[in-house]
Amino acid sequence: MNEHLKGLLVTTLGVLLVVPDSLFVRLIEAEPMVTAFWRGATAGLVVLVVLLSVQGVQGFRAALHTGWPGLAYTVLMGTTAPAFVLAVTQTSVANVVFIFASMPVFAAIFSRIFLGEPFRTRMMITMAAVIFGLGIIAYGSSETQIASWRGDIWAVYISAAFAAALTAARKVKATSMIPAIPVAYLGSAIVLGMFVAPLEAFEAQWPLFLGHGAFIGAASCLLALGPRYISSAEVALIVLLESVLAPILVWLAIGESPGPWAVVGGAVVVCALLVSNIFSLLKQEAGQGRSDRQKCRLRED
Repeated sequence: MNEHLKGLLVTTLGVLLVVPDSLFVRLIEAEPMVTAFWRGATAGLVVLVVLLSVQGVQGFRAALHTGWPGLAYTVLMGTTAPAFVLAVTQTSVANVVFIFASMPVFAAIFSRIFLGEPFRTRMMITMAAVIFGLGIIAYGSSETQIASWRGDIWAVYISAAFAAALTAARKVKATSMIPAIPVAYLGSAIVLGMFVAPLEAFEAQWPLFLGHGAFIGAASCLLALGPRYISSAEVALIVLLESVLAPILVWLAIGESPGPWAVVGGAVVVCALLVSNIFSLLKQEAGQGRSDRQKCRLRED
């Protein structure tokens, strides 16, 4: 198996393991912060065990020396666990995953502010289309009984926090920030454990709690490996699968209809990002093709 195919398979499997995340939150009957506690604790332990068995403690030492970008990455990633549970419990799953798909827009904005990267014309057009789609979703939240603007705001925060975390990681791109993920997850669980009593709910629903965390932990490991073998544009295209499959899974499992406005707005967001990522991928392949031809000419000369 070549490395490109390996990257495609690893990333696709990682995304498929993320898809049931929202369904687990719906099925678990517990206070949102109790669910967030076990999500962070179990997922953090899974990632920690995998990293220690593969890398030992070397990766953790390197991550500790990344300064404020590493600290920002860890804190932001830690806050996404409770924020995701709050989002799913307060609005529709479709709203959450469609809004979360807008993360590349926030990443472009933060990259412009903190890294000085210019806005490209393609990204500006994509941003306008995504904002329009999010506007449709927000309007639908006032028309659909299961949706709420409160959950939508949490979903926007998740998207922005992930984008900001990735921007911070790019600030220290020479160092892998993967070891910070279990620190973030376990750190959030420790903080939440000071304010909730998680054991009572765990005794009655431990298979759901453990399954939830195991899925997220395994997905985190696989999605961290994927970009080592394939381009960021290919990763972004595969990640869009979650936006399509998660609402369908919840609809089939518990009959939660996304509502017409979420479908329309989500379609605008997903299609805008799909076209943008395909364009980026084709441009990368064209550039690679020109580079290969130039190398051939140099060898012939």
